[in-house]
Amino acid sequence: MSRGTVHNQDKFLDKIASSLGRERKREGVVRPQWKKEPQRTVFADETPDQLVERLKEQCTRIHTTFERVMLDGLSKKLAEVMERYDGKEIIYWKDERFERFGVKKAFEDYPVDGAEFYEWDKDKGDENITLAERADIGITFSDITLAESGTVVLLSNDGKGRSVSLLPTSYIAIIPKSTIVPRMTQATDMLHELAQKEGEFPRCVNFISGPSNSADIEMNLVVGVHGPIRATYIIVDDM
Repeated sequence: MSRGTVHNQDKFLDKIASSLGRERKREGVVRPQWKKEPQRTVFADETPDQLVERLKEQCTRIHTTFERVMLDGLSKKLAEVMERYDGKEIIYWKDERFERFGVKKAFEDYPVDGAEFYEWDKDKGDENITLAERADIGITFSDITLAESGTVVLLSNDGKGRSVSLLPTSYIAIIPKSTIVPRMTQATDMLHELAQKEGEFPRCVNFISGPSNSADIEMNLVVGVHGPIRATYIIVDDM
């Protein structure tokens, strides 16, 4: 993926300096060191198991079903959730974790007659989106998971289409315990490190907190307005 181009950067920064009543500083700029950084200390001392419990508690607030299994129980639990959601057409990422975590075993043993499974295929182009639109269930892994807000962070690439988590009727996120961090602060640090390492930022980063919902009208919460109406998080003990 090519780097993006920044337009009018100098003009923009010159205008800010002018508004501040000074010349633009081009050298010797030092990032400030704050005496207190509460964004880095909130929940930072919690153990992985405590973060799992915090995530579980948050799921009750975001209308999301919480499941927790050991790695060898993942396939069985996933099949149970797919049946619960009456899944007959299921779309999932092209992600090596589906093999590594044994998820495809659940697909092979799925007891629903006539069920069809679609793996995201970049060569199919817009056909992927059509498949996602009519799918009963979309399944992804979480790349980073925020315990505080019950948020899964999904990093898109050629095999990890955004539509898988946004268009099907129901959504299942498989969450390795190792991906759980306290809050947004740690996630943005990890994204910054990833960009530095790879030399570019992921083409899309989605932050998803349970099923779609909106309270724009008279502050009345409505779930399932513009995406999945149900969501399940399956936490897998991989540590």
